[in-house]
Amino acid sequence: MRKLIVNADDFGLTTGVDRAIIETHIGGVVSSATLMANGATFDDAVTAARSAPNLSVGCHVVLVDGTPVSPPDAVDTLLAIRSAEPDKFYSSLSAFAARAMLGGFDRDQLVAEVTAQIRKIQAAGLQVTHLDTHKHAHVFPEIFAALLRAARICGVRAIRNPFVPVKAMHARQFKGRPDLWKRYGQVRMLHSFSRQFLQQTKRAGLLTPDGVVGVIETGALESSGKSSARSSGASSGKSSGKNSRESYGYSSLLRETIASLPEGAWELVCHPGYNDADLRAVGTRLLDSREQERRLLTSAELRQFLEEQKICVIGYREFGETHAKNRP
Repeated sequence: MRKLIVNADDFGLTTGVDRAIIETHIGGVVSSATLMANGATFDDAVTAARSAPNLSVGCHVVLVDGTPVSPPDAVDTLLAIRSAEPDKFYSSLSAFAARAMLGGFDRDQLVAEVTAQIRKIQAAGLQVTHLDTHKHAHVFPEIFAALLRAARICGVRAIRNPFVPVKAMHARQFKGRPDLWKRYGQVRMLHSFSRQFLQQTKRAGLLTPDGVVGVIETGALESSGKSSARSSGASSGKSSGKNSRESYGYSSLLRETIASLPEGAWELVCHPGYNDADLRAVGTRLLDSREQERRLLTSAELRQFLEEQKICVIGYREFGETHAKNRP
């Protein structure tokens, strides 16, 4: 049977994001969420998580575009150099990636900061069921190694597999969409790290799903002509290239990706939210798309689609317990 963890990132980012995550859990298919220990609404998110005991809560480790939980002087190599905003991480993922690949971060400082973020959530009385990273920073080996060490220190037993399975990456879906085509190319390139990731995760005694989906599709807004384009193409057995490209909004891209998943346990990354003043003030590129994801994740159509595909939605807590029972 195919199993799917539906994880909402950015818990603790804004009040609207927190509200959307709880709504998509109670009235939709979201089964897990990852909490930002340094998020602006951390305390409110903790309260919200306590009101939803079936929601698996992990730590959304932030090492880029945020502030440390540790005292800045204790993690100085993680902070942006010559930044207009002192005591903050790099805001640019490309600058962060370059420093990570060149070994510019002190490894002990990385572990200390990740550990501090996990322990802040645990100190609030929540079980941290899993780890992932803001902007998927742990695709880089140095960051991933720090997460493994911190997970063992804090007793966290699962970590997101940040790599999209090749079978779920269909180039034709993204052609004609420059933003998605660029992301598709980046994801394909980073896939070369996936074998090493699985080997090291197993060696560390941690659990991870078979892969992740939703990374490329995030932010793909629906076209106003999507429904008619799809129905027209389906009824005639063909469609023009223009209509075909217009039809590939978030929901259609996601359905095709999920339908192509092989047997195993997978994770869908999502970002539900409300496009309000607080969200716009954050500076995230994901604005209207968060509203779109919220609507899809609470829709009867998505539930029906998952049932038709015979896909069972589980949380990270259930994922960990099931694998623990199956271990010799």
